Amino acid sequence: QVQVVESGGGLVQAGGSVTLDCAASGVRLSTVNTGWYRQVPGNQRELVAHIKSDGSTNVADSVKGRFTISRVNVENTVYLQINNLKPEDTAAYYCGVELDWRTAWGQGTQVTVSS
Repeated sequence: QVQVVESGGGLVQAGGSVTLDCAASGVRLSTVNTGWYRQVPGNQRELVAHIKSDGSTNVADSVKGRFTISRVNVENTVYLQINNLKPEDTAAYYCGVELDWRTAWGQGTQVTVSS
């Protein structure tokens, strides 16, 4: 059974940085594609960064230059580093692991940016 756990969120001051972790069990993240998403209440979940099994990455234009997605295969973890945090980055951040038949989601981790 595939399980996904996000961590690393919290209350951060604007201009600061945070690194979010996406750890998985039951699947090797190096063999699948994984995305980081964020969602604020009342809005749809938004894809902010994506990493393919081959290691190629893509970051949404709206956060390019501040968000970096990476993966450490020996740790079976995908990371999202966010620099120069802005109040509008406040959201619940989710990791979506793309399996053959579905996307596996974690419970999310909240990032709150204070101005």
